[in-house]
Amino acid sequence: MKILVAGGAGFIGSHVQDAYLALGHEVVVIDNLYTGRKDFVNRDCRFYEVDIRDAESIVEIFERERFDVVNHHAAQMDVRASVADPVFDADVNILGGLNLLQASVKTGVKQFIFASTGGAIYGEQDTFPADENHLLRPVSPYGVSKLSLEKYIDFYAKTYGLRCFIARYANIYGPRQNPDGEAGVVAIFSRRLVSGEMPTINGDGKQTRDFVYVADVVEANVVVLDHGENSVLNIGTGRETDINRIFSILATTSGKSVEPHHGPAKKGEQRRSVLDNRRAKKILGWVPSTDIREGLEKTYAYFSMEEETIR
Repeated sequence: MKILVAGGAGFIGSHVQDAYLALGHEVVVIDNLYTGRKDFVNRDCRFYEVDIRDAESIVEIFERERFDVVNHHAAQMDVRASVADPVFDADVNILGGLNLLQASVKTGVKQFIFASTGGAIYGEQDTFPADENHLLRPVSPYGVSKLSLEKYIDFYAKTYGLRCFIARYANIYGPRQNPDGEAGVVAIFSRRLVSGEMPTINGDGKQTRDFVYVADVVEANVVVLDHGENSVLNIGTGRETDINRIFSILATTSGKSVEPHHGPAKKGEQRRSVLDNRRAKKILGWVPSTDIREGLEKTYAYFSMEEETIR
């Protein structure tokens, strides 16, 4: 199949493109390199440096390439940035996503895969873990924009017969994650420990997240090529891990004797977030296989190797 990975120069998208190539698919990547990195694009991919908000260029690429599958990982993904500039967030995540959907319908794309969000869509949870029927009450523009595109995808599926799959991600971590922004606590802690800086834990560190290793997420993006069309599934571990434990494991892995530094809590930050993955197991046969300690050790090793390369 010919597959487009939108956002394929980014953290998750670049791993997805590698997996698709390994299976023998023809892969094309589009990315504006706003947060993605050109060196993450596999040399066996065709690459277009383009913004998904550029509707004219998007249609031209779709008409030239004639994709079978679109895997949409391009996004403005920083919750705090969305609060600071909701218009920009909506421009990328809603209007940019609509450009991809319109071009998909126009050029006969068979399947559309969308990387959505679990925690940001469900908001403060009533049940733990939250399943796909949990109330949808996002508390950030980012969550609102992701939910909005989910609704548009449902419209395109019902109106045009586009086979769609929506993956509601938990907190993804692993090699290639961006350590320079506000999001991605594992990457931020890893980079700072490697470079000898002291990581800062926001608040008391007892806030929990559902951390799922990127290789497990990639596997979900692979199996959905043959299963799970027209479904919305949580992609997470179903287990909560607090930030203090994340720090402790990474500090132990680093071999450095460091005590955590606690800063002020971030306003509006969710206290607990964890996703029920039983439906993904039933429909896709997918279950995450990477233990949190194993995943954190692999992630730290990646950032340690990157630091050595820079030196």
